[in-house]
Amino acid sequence: MTNPSSGDTESEFVTIRTFGDEFEAMVAKSALEAAGIECVISADDCGGLRPALSFTQGIRLVVKVRDAARADEILAGQSQNHDER
Repeated sequence: MTNPSSGDTESEFVTIRTFGDEFEAMVAKSALEAAGIECVISADDCGGLRPALSFTQGIRLVVKVRDAARADEILAGQSQNHDER
């Protein structure tokens, strides 16, 4: 855990999107990784044993704070491309 007063945002994380299913989260994660952005999918589904828990809490896509703005732009562009189809 970082010291909040240190100003070190290198290791701070933020949820950039929340998804209703794992497939959508994986597609978004792949798009970010292709752009060189490290990201993690976080879901509280008891290690996959209770996937229904993801429906209530969602599946979160997490990135470093420093990458959040760029990740948001990439995912917004991905959403626009999907809407045009």
